[in-house]
Amino acid sequence: MPAARLRIFISSVQKEFAQVRSDLKAFLLGDAVLRRFVSEVFLFEEIPARDQRADEAYLEEVDRCSIYLGIFGYQYGYEDADGVSPTEREYDHAGRLGKPRFVYVWGSDDKRRHPKMRHLVEKAGNEVIRRRIEDGSALTAEVYASLVDHLDKIGALRVPPFDTTACDRATLKDISRKKVEWFLDTARRERGFPLKSNTSSQALLTHLNLLDNAKPTNAAILLFGSNPQQFHRTAETKCVHCHGTEYRRPFASMQVYGGDLFEQANQARDFVLAKIDRAIGTRSTSITAAATYELPPDAVGEAIVNAIAHRDYHSNASVEVRLLADRLEIWNPGSLPGTLTIDSLRHDHPSVPYNPLLAESLYLARYIERVGSGTQTMIALSREAGLPEPQFEQRGGFFVTTLWRDWLVPEILAQLDFNERQRQAVQFIKTKGRLSNMDYQQAFSVSKPTASRDMEDMVRKGVLEKIGTTGKGTYYVLGRKGLTKGSKGS
Repeated sequence: MPAARLRIFISSVQKEFAQVRSDLKAFLLGDAVLRRFVSEVFLFEEIPARDQRADEAYLEEVDRCSIYLGIFGYQYGYEDADGVSPTEREYDHAGRLGKPRFVYVWGSDDKRRHPKMRHLVEKAGNEVIRRRIEDGSALTAEVYASLVDHLDKIGALRVPPFDTTACDRATLKDISRKKVEWFLDTARRERGFPLKSNTSSQALLTHLNLLDNAKPTNAAILLFGSNPQQFHRTAETKCVHCHGTEYRRPFASMQVYGGDLFEQANQARDFVLAKIDRAIGTRSTSITAAATYELPPDAVGEAIVNAIAHRDYHSNASVEVRLLADRLEIWNPGSLPGTLTIDSLRHDHPSVPYNPLLAESLYLARYIERVGSGTQTMIALSREAGLPEPQFEQRGGFFVTTLWRDWLVPEILAQLDFNERQRQAVQFIKTKGRLSNMDYQQAFSVSKPTASRDMEDMVRKGVLEKIGTTGKGTYYVLGRKGLTKGSKGS
């Protein structure tokens, strides 16, 4: 059977959901499964200027679409001469044409809604099955579940996505009630999750779209299963501590963590934090002495959870956490979605989770923040700690995130053939944060040409970065780009 080609019309008040609309379009066109079926996503704001009435243009697009997707928020929007908004016109027109209508109601405080939007929400509730959402993460998960269900019903899916597929041989008896109760309490505390702590396991899984014909999906087992590895042997996280800067045996230590994804994230993070340097502060501001780790703990946790949430679970490889003398590498089986690039990860980018239903539950428990912000969070935390920026790269079938430790360890400095002045200069900058040519001359009793020659050599080797071009304001800081591939081993 040929693949279904879906044209999706996104309807909402444009100003209220400008970024949400754009991010949703990027997700629909970038998701590994949905992009096989979604040929076009219509946003009215992207229509070029032309000689046509706006109401004619958007209704024409509803005519052409195969699915109407409505996001109903608090605003009603512009009203025409009859007092009706484009959003309501589009919804009604799609209904007259018999188009499938997926409606998502944003927020739970109906008293805040414009009276006409409140009426539209009530009208939709009488005509279609609608879903309530609180944020973009929930919207992504709900739209994903709706479209997968639609594609399955029309026979377009030969192999359903991993996270929505029923887990072979699993039943509700394989769901841990203790884990369900922990999640309900945590999600209510962290995100204001609406379900109460005594909610049944089946009701929770239904709410999270984690049931397939009353059977737990693969995502349900990985998140709440009593023994997830019984069904998915390689859904685990391997942590390795290496002696030096190369990934080679014998290892200093190695642990393989199983259990549910929350447990794996906790254990892998603790593995790393237990093995990196930690400075204990004073009790000047509290009865507990503060500890400062050489790697920001939140960046470590973010990198690990991102790998666990976005890995390709069809792969027989596991997530690997490799702690080396100069860096932390997290290897994630899989690749970036088609709409994202390595460079885009360093800037604002849309949410395109590889496993949306897994990501949604991890978000609700505050293991991750809004999907799409994790890489920028790691960059910001590393900068604040005075460390090189993280590195993101595709290596074969793995996406690799590297967090740099103090990469100028003695082993590395020995490879760089520095003189004694240069080695001492590295320690000087680690302490002071910067070094000028004059500082170098005074510290080591050398001439300006000698200082310039030494420091330019350190710039060429990536150890220093020059800030400024000429004059007294020029100074040098430690390189923040990390090591070259040739010098860091394999």
